[in-house]
Amino acid sequence: MNIAIGCDHGALDLKNKVKAHLEKRGYQVTDFGAYTAGSCDYPDFARAAAEAVAAGQCGKGIVLCTTGIGVSITANKVPGIRCALLSDPMSARLTRLHNDTNMMALGAGVVGDNLALEIVDTWLDTEFSGEERHRRRVEKIMAVEAAYSRQG
Repeated sequence: MNIAIGCDHGALDLKNKVKAHLEKRGYQVTDFGAYTAGSCDYPDFARAAAEAVAAGQCGKGIVLCTTGIGVSITANKVPGIRCALLSDPMSARLTRLHNDTNMMALGAGVVGDNLALEIVDTWLDTEFSGEERHRRRVEKIMAVEAAYSRQG
């Protein structure tokens, strides 16, 4: 699977560690930046990663910034994206089981390196349950997005 990844300057070090970890696990990673520690705007990188996931170029995506908040908000603006801001393995597991998230966000200033890699592994290793109640709820989430898309 190809995984999109993107970050701002505040999460560059963690992004590089996550990227190396993913490659070690055998994933292909498409890196949408940032590539340097110079100040930059997180929406540019989160949007590019989210658009790659939404277009099917990447199967899943991971976005990072200092808190994870800005990149998760940005990713969720792209139609078809369900991005969860994660700071613990239980939430990582449940957002895959129940919400079928296709992207996750991490805050480099919130989680340490080891916890971040555990969250990534848990999220990637958990499949959507496919249970009817969860499918129905995800469909309702996506119906909200579709309703607003038709208005614009």
